[in-house]
Amino acid sequence: MTDRHPTSAFHAGNTDPEVTGRLIAALDAQAANPGVRRLRAWARAGLAAGPGERAMDLGSGTGSETQVLAEDVGPDGSATGVDPHPGLRADAQRRAEQAGSRARFVDGDALDLPFPDASLDVVRCERVLQHLTEPARAVAEIARVLRPGGRVALLDTDWTTFLLHPVDPAVLPALATIAQGTAATPDAGRRLTQWLTDAGLTVDRTGADVLLHDPRTVTLPIMHGLGTAALDRGLLSEEQRDRLYADLTAAADRGAFHLSVTMFAAVAHRPG
Repeated sequence: MTDRHPTSAFHAGNTDPEVTGRLIAALDAQAANPGVRRLRAWARAGLAAGPGERAMDLGSGTGSETQVLAEDVGPDGSATGVDPHPGLRADAQRRAEQAGSRARFVDGDALDLPFPDASLDVVRCERVLQHLTEPARAVAEIARVLRPGGRVALLDTDWTTFLLHPVDPAVLPALATIAQGTAATPDAGRRLTQWLTDAGLTVDRTGADVLLHDPRTVTLPIMHGLGTAALDRGLLSEEQRDRLYADLTAAADRGAFHLSVTMFAAVAHRPG
């Protein structure tokens, strides 16, 4: 996407196969998170994509939700995943073909969508806006391609809600700084309704879910990444980093670990 943030591995320039593999693994793990599953189901119900409609999944990643849209619109409709990352598009297309899905995937820029004005009935966009430095422009572009009466669902994380326990209070600000620094717009979640309204759309419903992370799967590796980044930036000492790892590992072993972040969602339509 033209509006790039250099820390995001999802941008098209980051095409190293090893990086792509990590992205796919992370997206698969996120898709299995109960909070993500609940909020996706909520957004699907709000969009209510129907037979024969034209749908777009912006930032389609591995294409799992594009396949859901393809199922909802049926053989007379169309479901297109738009993603600038060639490795993710290739994986999404492979998965769709294996599943017998009619979903298709194209290259595209959130600020210059490859669709004519008022040409789509349904748009979903999940965890894309946080990676953009101009997210309001992307929402305006979504509004452009929606037909009158068309619906959009935005889902995004608010990294300022990052919570971790147990952790030394002196260490937490450093980790929060690193976590928020992974996004160009870390407070995207709380700003969804503002962007939709500013784009001339009418907000119909809002929702949220807390994403609780299981330390036995992806969380401890994530924490190791945050700790290493904080050390590299001089925000933590080696002693603080090592103590952090030891405390979190011990907490996970005794069932006292907590890591969460809140994801918000909004469904809106274009008046007309």
